[in-house]
Amino acid sequence: MKIGIVSDTHGFVENFKEVIQYFKKNGIETIIHLGDDWADTKILEKEKIPFLRVPGVYCPEYKDPLIPNRTVRRFEGARTLISHTEKSHKNDLSSDIKPEELIKKGEIDVILFGHSHIPLLEIKEGIFFINPGHLKDEDKKGYPPSFALAEFLEGGIVAKIIGFKTDEIIKKLSFVYKRK
Repeated sequence: MKIGIVSDTHGFVENFKEVIQYFKKNGIETIIHLGDDWADTKILEKEKIPFLRVPGVYCPEYKDPLIPNRTVRRFEGARTLISHTEKSHKNDLSSDIKPEELIKKGEIDVILFGHSHIPLLEIKEGIFFINPGHLKDEDKKGYPPSFALAEFLEGGIVAKIIGFKTDEIIKKLSFVYKRK
């Protein structure tokens, strides 16, 4: 299963639209938006591609108990946490999933998160951490805009961070997970 992952669009909807077209051309089956800004995800409602989204920690939707701030989904068997942050946050609701607990109990294989605007592919404690970066034209942290592609296979994942302006692969990492 091929998944397109974006985060931190922060109102740069035209950039997001270009990435959606890239996803369509590359056979993406699902798009995941990891928050900031929730309003930007409205354009996904017009697309014919399934999508998942979570709000950013400072979006008004984050305080709405009817909108999940974090969710766990299985993609080709990989237990995947979808969250704006990789850890609990001060704005979490009491009912929110606690990433630290899932990690401690060995209940997830992958964490998809944003918030930092720093693209990341890393394996820590047997978990694959994927942060697609941001889609702003410029960012104070100095990282260019980027997004991620992840191909979930039976027992493994191949993920890439792609430069938005260049379409070049910035990072690529494969991960093999144990079925549970």
